[in-house]
Amino acid sequence: MVHHRQVFDELLPPEQRHRIADAITAAERLTSGEICVHATPHCNGNVMDAAARAFNRLRLYRTERRNAVLIYVVYIDRKLAVLGDTGINAVVPDGYWDDVVARLAARLAGGHATDGLCEAIADIGHKLESFFPANRNDVNELSNEVTYSDEDND
Repeated sequence: MVHHRQVFDELLPPEQRHRIADAITAAERLTSGEICVHATPHCNGNVMDAAARAFNRLRLYRTERRNAVLIYVVYIDRKLAVLGDTGINAVVPDGYWDDVVARLAARLAGGHATDGLCEAIADIGHKLESFFPANRNDVNELSNEVTYSDEDND
């Protein structure tokens, strides 16, 4: 039997997850927005619906300006979503994350998960900077650590 956590640890070993957390910290220096990465093995159905359920389960909506972004990686079923909260969706055009998703999907397919995630995080930080610039009173509202669930469908 395949242990999903083992597959996750092979995809993103702990030292690589530290790189991703550092990339989130760096990107969040540019913006008051919050960036989160969540991985899960399976997603039955629409990946955006599953990402929205994960967003709510992780309580990412609890930011003051409703400006959190979730990078949702379904590593066995090979699905991917980038989902912004209502504060972001109110100011960005439809398809705003499509280029980030396309580049990240290519990097994941090429076996470069950590590099791809770090690049996507940097891109998201730059995109958020124009709508939600950093301010000196900014507080890190959400953890920068990669989260994981073994549930078959968030």
